[in-house]
Amino acid sequence: MKKIVVAGAGGFIGGHLTKALKAMGHQVRAVDIKPLTKWYQIIPGVENFVLDLKMKENCIQALNGYEEVFNLAADMGGMGFIETHKADCMLSVLINTHLLMAARGLGIQRYFYASSACVYNGDKQTDPNNPGLKESDAYPALAEDGYGWEKLFSERMCRHFKEDYGLVTRVARFHNVYGPFGTYDGGREKAPAAICRKVIGNELHNQKEITIWGDGNQTRSFMYIDDCVKGILAIMYSNIEEPINLGSSEMVSINQLVDYVEEIAGHKLIREYDLGAPKGVRGRNSENTLIKQYLGWEPSITLKDGLLKTYDWIKEEMIKNTGKDPKKVVFND
Repeated sequence: MKKIVVAGAGGFIGGHLTKALKAMGHQVRAVDIKPLTKWYQIIPGVENFVLDLKMKENCIQALNGYEEVFNLAADMGGMGFIETHKADCMLSVLINTHLLMAARGLGIQRYFYASSACVYNGDKQTDPNNPGLKESDAYPALAEDGYGWEKLFSERMCRHFKEDYGLVTRVARFHNVYGPFGTYDGGREKAPAAICRKVIGNELHNQKEITIWGDGNQTRSFMYIDDCVKGILAIMYSNIEEPINLGSSEMVSINQLVDYVEEIAGHKLIREYDLGAPKGVRGRNSENTLIKQYLGWEPSITLKDGLLKTYDWIKEEMIKNTGKDPKKVVFND
């Protein structure tokens, strides 16, 4: 049994990771800035702290007496959020900086940092037929403005704390994680959840229109949450010292993503395209040669399988949150 802190445990990925660590028999301290009523999951038997980890003294309090840290804490969301909240995203640098300082001072044995594919050079993501982003494609640096630059800088902080102070650090670059217990409305949701929400709303109201951000030809890969948690744990306890991709290599266009959700719903829609909406890079995919070399594994849950579970969960939540009357379900574009 290890004594492990999960920073950002009140969020989507953090909640799933906390649940997995507790099920493995570890003593877990869960930390998040949100009030407990806003946490995505509350895991029984876990010690929960509500703390703003941008403050150094709170990081010391969170880590004191523990051995390992998973840092998933950040102010972030989907493209609609990160393109309009660049300063807020940049301020997350304080979380990682102060957690690293606390980890060094308190003798933490191992430290995981959740980075993002947004660190990659934008000039390498202009073609929808992206062959896959290799880890070396982060340099020369031209990261996503705001959020991506913060992630890239924080990766460097982990590297130099390892080099200068001997802190064992591991860094994974997440590629679009989705699944149950994730955000599906409010502006911070990722594309799979947003599309599910829109299709479910149309299905329940017997409506036929859906608005898609951009022309729908932009491409991405999407990793189901179970693969993400498995990858986090494998990378944390590996000998991988450099930042590494953690994402599916199954690339689809946003139009294909809508096709898949329509197929699940059995509900065909008329598509309208908002070319002025936030849409990010034209093509992004995870090149998984390195993770396969290190671990003999890569994320393998298909998008169709993961979407089915995600769709069912979001539909249940949408109905539950409106008094179980589908006619009262509120949805937006």
